[in-house]
Amino acid sequence: SGIAILILGIIWLGMSNYLEKGSLYVAYFDESVQGLDVDSPVKYRGVHIGRVHSIGVAPDERLIEVVLKIESDLKPEGNAKELVAKLKSVGITGLMFIELEHEPSEGQSQKLTFAFTPEYPVIPTRPSEISKFFQGIDDVFNMFRAIDAQTISNQVVAMLQKINRTIDDARLT
Repeated sequence: SGIAILILGIIWLGMSNYLEKGSLYVAYFDESVQGLDVDSPVKYRGVHIGRVHSIGVAPDERLIEVVLKIESDLKPEGNAKELVAKLKSVGITGLMFIELEHEPSEGQSQKLTFAFTPEYPVIPTRPSEISKFFQGIDDVFNMFRAIDAQTISNQVVAMLQKINRTIDDARLT
């Protein structure tokens, strides 16, 4: 009887993942997912509704594929035009989780095209706040690089020379 209980226990523990309720969905990110791990929470407006099932490189070797297991009654495929996934940070620890949010159709969700067929229903993604921050910094540096300092310097020198000539002409008359 002890061996039978042990075998049933092993089978029960091994099958527990298969007996869990929930549906699998996939989100593709075009940014680093460092800090996101398997079993990280998936939240809908702050409420825990699932977890990260797996993380890997997408078949196109460009995107990061994150498979989500949604364990609540929320059905993302019914809200596909409004529901987006976004990486969020847990304080200053560097740990990440996925937040599902409603976003109007004209929002900033990434328009990703796939050269492959996803295995699960796809939830669109939106860049994380840290990604937007670094993109803003890149934009500022690109604007500084685009400034033609030599032309501006030449124009300032020409303007100062013109002012000097005007002042000298005013003194003669």
